[in-house]
Amino acid sequence: MTEQTTASAEDLAAAGADQLPPPRTFAGRFLASMWTANTVTVTVLAVLLALVIGGILIAISDEAVRATFSYFFSRPSDFFTLSWDKVSDAYAQLFKGSIVDPATVQAAVNGTGPWERVFFPISETLTYAAPLALTGLAFAVAFRGGLFNIGVQGQAIMGAVGAAIAGFLLPLPVGIHLVVALVFGAAFGGMYGFVPGFLKARTGAHEVITTIMLNYVALFFLGWLIVQKGIQDPERSDAISKPVDDSAQLTHLLGFLGPSLRVNLGIVVAILVVAAIAWLLRRSTFGFELRAVGLNPEASRTAGIGVGSTYVMVMTVAGALAGLGGATIVLGTAVSLTGAVIGGVGFDGLLVGLLGRAKPWGVFFAALLFGALSAGGNRMQSFSGISLELVGVIQALIVIFVAAPALVKTVFRLRPAKVSGLGTGMSKGW
Repeated sequence: MTEQTTASAEDLAAAGADQLPPPRTFAGRFLASMWTANTVTVTVLAVLLALVIGGILIAISDEAVRATFSYFFSRPSDFFTLSWDKVSDAYAQLFKGSIVDPATVQAAVNGTGPWERVFFPISETLTYAAPLALTGLAFAVAFRGGLFNIGVQGQAIMGAVGAAIAGFLLPLPVGIHLVVALVFGAAFGGMYGFVPGFLKARTGAHEVITTIMLNYVALFFLGWLIVQKGIQDPERSDAISKPVDDSAQLTHLLGFLGPSLRVNLGIVVAILVVAAIAWLLRRSTFGFELRAVGLNPEASRTAGIGVGSTYVMVMTVAGALAGLGGATIVLGTAVSLTGAVIGGVGFDGLLVGLLGRAKPWGVFFAALLFGALSAGGNRMQSFSGISLELVGVIQALIVIFVAAPALVKTVFRLRPAKVSGLGTGMSKGW
């Protein structure tokens, strides 16, 4: 009886083994794991989906394409051909304006064109990306601490003010002057971030309300400051400050190739700061307390963490990062204060922080993407006649899809990510 039972068990095991699927290769397992709703896949597909919708908008905004609607069913090929030509040309110009134009490379190799034109697109991308990385970090750090820092714009403005004042009022030697100007920018931004953090900790005032109001305060303060005696450029009648001294300006990294290459030490500052914040969040006591308060302030308070003091420190650090972002603009490309000296880099930093999922290196690569879209959008507008506002639409769509991973998961039929693997989650339910 025992021999018969053993034989039957062996037969069943052998039959089951025959029915098991063959083991997959490493490449097969890798591709299967990538087609899940993890962070990398969702972000890449969100960008792809935004570009597809952007392509549709480019096509239907073209007058020649719309003219084919009247006879679409009789000759649909005209619509698809013209649409493809318009969209492919627009995105080709976007690539040439942000990464590299193959024609300029060939001309430089043949000796018929300057190398300056080869590096111009990537120079513009890095120039736009540097302040975006810093303002994106300003939002990300606060977000990881459980705060929604809408005041990045105002903090960046104050950082630009502090850096500019140090840049043209303090007579310091080369090298030291630049460092002092950057420190002033971070200090002005940090002090401006301290205010909503203090109000949050002491009175419970919501940071969204206070930071929005402080954005307007900073904007109007800048408008008043640049027309004051001692600040306004005496050689100009319009609202503009004195230019920053050469000793306080960020050195152009590729200036030896030509004056049009604007990329400067700001990108180096951004990389160093990103690395420092990544270490701070993962390896320091403050980073642990910040993340703990962001995930559960009540449990953190029970564990003995000072929630109020953490809020103050978080907003101060975030303000300093935004201030550095404003400082890199006024010390690198603008060199003078105007009413629109930083543009919308603070508000764009919110999008960069969301796209980077509030993780330092994710924010940096998101800044590179937004920098590329901004740099390439200028060429796309000039060569393809596409409105620059469409680039803003694409940026917004990317953030919408990243912020709604369930939508991307549904569109591309992604499998749920394993808990132990790369997930889409982060604090606040992401």
